[in-house]
Amino acid sequence: MKKIHVTLLTVLVVLLAMISFVGCQKEAEEVAAPAAPEVKEETTVEPSAASAGYEDGIYFAVDEEFPSSGWKYAVTLTVEGGKIVDVDWEGISVSAGAPKKAYDAAGKYNMVAFGGAQAEWSQQAKLAEDYLIKVQDPTAITYKDERGHTDDIAGVSIHVVELFGLAEKALAAGPVGRGPYEDGAYYYFDDDFAGSGWKEYVALTVVNGNIVSANWSAVNRTGDDKKAYDAAGKYGMVEYGSAQADWSDQARLAEAYLIKVQDPSKIEYKDDNGHTDAISGVSIHVNGLFDLAEKALEAGPRDIGPYADGGYYAIQDEFPSSGWKEYVSVFVENGYIASVNWSALNEDGDDKKVYDAEGKYGMVAKGGAQDEWSVQAARVEQYLIDTQDPSAISYIDDNGHTDDIAGVSVHVNSFYELVQEALAGDPISYE
Repeated sequence: MKKIHVTLLTVLVVLLAMISFVGCQKEAEEVAAPAAPEVKEETTVEPSAASAGYEDGIYFAVDEEFPSSGWKYAVTLTVEGGKIVDVDWEGISVSAGAPKKAYDAAGKYNMVAFGGAQAEWSQQAKLAEDYLIKVQDPTAITYKDERGHTDDIAGVSIHVVELFGLAEKALAAGPVGRGPYEDGAYYYFDDDFAGSGWKEYVALTVVNGNIVSANWSAVNRTGDDKKAYDAAGKYGMVEYGSAQADWSDQARLAEAYLIKVQDPSKIEYKDDNGHTDAISGVSIHVNGLFDLAEKALEAGPRDIGPYADGGYYAIQDEFPSSGWKEYVSVFVENGYIASVNWSALNEDGDDKKVYDAEGKYGMVAKGGAQDEWSVQAARVEQYLIDTQDPSAISYIDDNGHTDDIAGVSVHVNSFYELVQEALAGDPISYE
């Protein structure tokens, strides 16, 4: 019996030792284990759009109004695989025509030459676009002033708030795709001066396939631009005709309508003169805008030309022995000579082209010419528009006759001299 008691006592001791060991081991593990991380509710975590990924597609946003600089901006983003893979930041002129990158690349913006910038606008814009692709988040930018300049992007001194603000707006709106038109500058001039004495034209800018700027105006025989002429108080539809608004103001409302509908065929007229009830605040005829816009879009985008846009004018100093003092007006749109008027004035103030068209000059009846002066003058004007170079003419005698232009027997040297003089000066200004 004593042996049994000893055995039971031994078992009891062993069991107590085992229990004590396990307890000590558990206590040691609890002390050594790190504290569990704090778990936050999912609703309190808001990942950035960039980290969450974007929906694939084309995003687009454009400024609604033109600031005092005359340039507003548009941004097109391409998202693939949830990431921004392409950024196009573009400037748009209030005069329409070439977008800012093309305008700058053609040497017409000249921030370096005229402003002492470290690089041209288009070059700096590319650096800003690349930065957005890198950071993937248009809010990941800091500005150092209210104009939207930043120190975040090396080599960029231009204000970039337009790029990042429009990119944020575009991403918030979601993918919209591309519009139906090819990007670039479009313009179209009417063939002739209307009875009013104005020849209408339309210039358009297309970005991401959308019409983003439209400029509808006209030019008269002396090279005045109707919109600028009117804005300077020289047309005066309100003052002289009791219109509800001046012509330039109504023209802008019509342009805005075209940008809204994006299709120049989407307009209804209430009469054969091209008036419409579709555009609030517009009582002028608008068929010129929509007809010319349709023709411009059909013709396709145009490259930018070498000349500065605007109207140019030159007139001879004195009346020659013929009694007619010649003058020319040249209108440049998108860098190209788009309209030319060659005529002359006598001491009574008669305009030679109008005088001739009324049958009063009579080169055919009185001089046996092949065509009237006004007809031949129109061929000379068209030749300049076709060649785009007032030096591209050769003469067959000292009187300025040429064989270069079919159907023209009048002397043309005075015309070309005046064109070169006009283009050597500054465009007509009303300031």
